[in-house]
Amino acid sequence: MLVNIQIQSKVISYAGCITQIHFFVLLVELDILLLTVMAYDRYVAICHPLHYLVIMKSHLCGLLILVSWVVSVLYALLQSLMVLHLSFCMDLEIPHFFCELNQVVQLACSDTFLNEVVIYVAAILLGGGPLTGILNSYSHMVSSICAISSAQGRYKAFSTCASHLSVVSLFYYMNLGVYLSSAVTQNSRSTSTASVMYTVVTPMLNPFIYTLRNQDLKSALRRLIERERLNVN
Repeated sequence: MLVNIQIQSKVISYAGCITQIHFFVLLVELDILLLTVMAYDRYVAICHPLHYLVIMKSHLCGLLILVSWVVSVLYALLQSLMVLHLSFCMDLEIPHFFCELNQVVQLACSDTFLNEVVIYVAAILLGGGPLTGILNSYSHMVSSICAISSAQGRYKAFSTCASHLSVVSLFYYMNLGVYLSSAVTQNSRSTSTASVMYTVVTPMLNPFIYTLRNQDLKSALRRLIERERLNVN
């Protein structure tokens, strides 16, 4: 996107488009799986705090990350190879700001039934499955937090998962917004605008959301807000 803005060109080669699809699918799926792993980490920290160090050992964390990478790479490779088997007409115009998998498949001149089946099955298994795991983890965490008697203890437990919950909510809200809007409106401009939100805006917000747990950053942000309020008054 930055290169296109710099050189004022919207042209991408066939190989470049396939490469873009591969890395986009890989990184989105990796993001989903890592958010699921982090949800499990929060679940153990809140629901089983005394066993946290025993359960979340370094080799288990490494194994979870390795499995996330392997699944993401294999899934991205599968989608890339399936797109390679499609035939396309010359000089296609993709109604998007990058080579999004669904948009490229819809422009194929050959039969895309198998591609669409794989996309929807993968969306259910590799998208809905992790989401179910995240929701299940948070249902147990909410029950554990509500069972804490002291307000300070509940606040401390909630702060442990607040940043992760914010990122998960933002990520899935934007993704669902993109695919629901594309299914309902069939408007390429609105779909592209929604895609910008979860491909550009959401990753930019993630560092801010996670660093808000830092007490120094919170203090600096609080002082900045108070200073701006005094200047307005």
